[in-house]
Amino acid sequence: MLAARLLRPDRLLKPVVRSALLSLVLIGAICPFALAIVPVQLDAVAVRSYNIPAGPLGATLSSFAVDAGIALSFQPSLAEGLTSPALVGEFSTQAAVNRLLEGSGLDMVLRSDGSYTLVTRRVTLDETAIIGVEKRADSLPQVYAGGQVADGGRLGILGNTDVMDAPFSVSTYTSALIKDQQAVTVGDVLERDSSVRATGQTGGIVDSFFIRGFPVGEGNLGELAFDGVYGVAPNYRVFTEYAERIELIKGPGALLYGMSPNNAVGGVINVVPKRSLDEDLTRFTSSYGMNSQLGGHLDVSRRFGEERRFGVRLNGSTQLGDTVIDAQSRHVDIGAISLDYQGERLRTTFDWLNQKERFDAASRPFLIASGVDIPSAANGRTNVSQEWGWSTTRDKSALLSGEYDLSDALTLFAHAGGGKSEVARMSDQTPTITNAAGDTSSVPGYYKFDVKRYTVDAGARLRFDSGPINHRAVLQVSRYHDTLSRGIISGEPILSNIYHPVDRPKPYIPEPGTPKVSDSELTGVALADTLSILDDRAQMTVGVRKQNIKSNNYTASGVVTTSYDDGRTTPLFGAVLKPWDHVAFYYNYIEGLSKGDVAPSTASNAGEIFAPYVSRQHELGVKADYGTFTATLSLFQITKPSGELTSGVFSVQGEQRNRGLELNVFGEVTPGTRVLGGVTLLNAELRKTGVAANRGNRPVGVPDVQANLWAEWDTTWVEGLTLTGGAIHTGSQYVDQANTQKLDDWTRFDVGARYTTRIEERPTTFRATVQNVFDHKYWSGVASYGAFSQGSPRTLLLSATVDF
Repeated sequence: MLAARLLRPDRLLKPVVRSALLSLVLIGAICPFALAIVPVQLDAVAVRSYNIPAGPLGATLSSFAVDAGIALSFQPSLAEGLTSPALVGEFSTQAAVNRLLEGSGLDMVLRSDGSYTLVTRRVTLDETAIIGVEKRADSLPQVYAGGQVADGGRLGILGNTDVMDAPFSVSTYTSALIKDQQAVTVGDVLERDSSVRATGQTGGIVDSFFIRGFPVGEGNLGELAFDGVYGVAPNYRVFTEYAERIELIKGPGALLYGMSPNNAVGGVINVVPKRSLDEDLTRFTSSYGMNSQLGGHLDVSRRFGEERRFGVRLNGSTQLGDTVIDAQSRHVDIGAISLDYQGERLRTTFDWLNQKERFDAASRPFLIASGVDIPSAANGRTNVSQEWGWSTTRDKSALLSGEYDLSDALTLFAHAGGGKSEVARMSDQTPTITNAAGDTSSVPGYYKFDVKRYTVDAGARLRFDSGPINHRAVLQVSRYHDTLSRGIISGEPILSNIYHPVDRPKPYIPEPGTPKVSDSELTGVALADTLSILDDRAQMTVGVRKQNIKSNNYTASGVVTTSYDDGRTTPLFGAVLKPWDHVAFYYNYIEGLSKGDVAPSTASNAGEIFAPYVSRQHELGVKADYGTFTATLSLFQITKPSGELTSGVFSVQGEQRNRGLELNVFGEVTPGTRVLGGVTLLNAELRKTGVAANRGNRPVGVPDVQANLWAEWDTTWVEGLTLTGGAIHTGSQYVDQANTQKLDDWTRFDVGARYTTRIEERPTTFRATVQNVFDHKYWSGVASYGAFSQGSPRTLLLSATVDF
């Protein structure tokens, strides 16, 4: 029934055709031809004499491959900063390759067409947990050919899991993609995923998202996980300088990660922090962004002591100058330290972050008055915010993690950490468009927010067999706490226009205090077990989490106005069947949890407290992994209830149902040609609502189609030169539940190039990207409360990276 509804021609045919044509045009423009290869395979028998001195790994391998007649292509960033040992004596070609790759953490693998590529040597968390220092606990899953996407990620309490073994749709974006994309924040990285749409605005102070049509990160309590736990990642914006990978688990994650602090159910975004590397690294990146945003980033990694058990990773950066947005400037300072110890049985890590971002004339999203048609968007560089406005956000956070092997089968683990965010802002608030001519009215204000959070958890992982069944069981107890303090003093309204902004004098508004507004505590106990048979070809994961929610709201004088104490038990069932080596079918049922509402003071039942809302997902999919290229297809349905005020009474009678079809592709389709993209088709509906006329309408901010396609091609005429390009398409979106006000669909094209070389034997990469190359004017996205944002203008980004 689900598949039949999703695949109705009148709903899906036009978006599919449009997305397919867009994909073909883009691939044709970027990848006009591929390399011709004469397959020659490695030989483990015949030997020959070699006398190759130690040297840069990438150049040495390329020279060796040409001499041996081997067709070899690989992402240059994989070999950056690595050195090959000397190769002297008689070796077979296979033995010679093994020697040259010794200590690099890389393998040379055979493609189906007879050519070879380099991949990161595969190490998973489950393997490292019992072997110790040789395979560290923070080792990451293997990277697919091209280096943009990893073949696994962390599934909360289930730990690192291969994508083919995960009963979920998972995407893991690597540091190579982050660098090559010149992504500044996590929001920039997730532009690559068709299931995600950013609802924050370019030049704004907050990153927020829709995942599978549900909001994530819209409130004052950060909803991005850091190294698998909530409460540590910076609250309003997460930068990429300290991120090794960005993991996206699609769908509710109440069992996997615990309840999201701000009730998100569309998916979980997890930031994997940078940790010390096996090889020493000293890397500097300089960057430029229009109009004069200059930056520098230093990344240093070292290991010390006996068997190099102690590690440190330092990342520091600064960015400052005028942005591409009119009258806007920005200054960001970031510092991050990661320490680790890798013993035989004990492994510990400590992460510390400190970041500060200052904006002058920060961009704001727009609201629109009832009954007004949404006017055409202005150019994205036009700024309605007053030049005298400013915003400063500072985040500090730390996380201590550890695990200890009591035996080869039993491992204990724990985390303890937290963060603090301080925001001060003097600016005009969200402008409201009052007519079709684009006139606006906004209220300036002085805003201050203080958010404090901490989290602790502990648990155990056990591996055992019961007859032919293998078990990977985990038990976890957790506690999360947050406190929000806030003060706002508003001024008189300011009038302006989206096409022709008007400068207004700065009002006098005194600095507010920050009384405590609310606090909440989430505690839980979770138990899960993954059972497998037939060499993991058939797997089943079952689990349950008992989650309790405590919450208090306060008056300015500190008096409790409403108090909440309730909980729910949320289950998980997942199954994976792999009938062939490269194909996996999967199914999951998992629930999400949101804090129940309290009836507002305007309701006749004011103060009534409602039970937590339970969201439910069913998902069915298939994954095909061909070594260098992977495709996934999934069908899902998520239902989420909500409270509404109708006829003066507040009650839980609303429900949103999102049904979707997702197709994702990533990897190297031919030697030197890589693609990353997908199409998400959404059939979203307000199934239940107190307003009868709204039943059957599309929810706010949910388009019917989202499509992404990005491609890279290593040119044949200039060694080290790669051309890049991509497109993002988003269908039309409503900004009101009555479906009377709508944003037009839009498509953005980006182009770029990078050049990898060696300057005085130092690996060096130059990158250039032009976003929105045609300077298209568009409204980009809608938050769940109906605020919508201008799209990005044409923007030039440049960077240069050097390893010392």
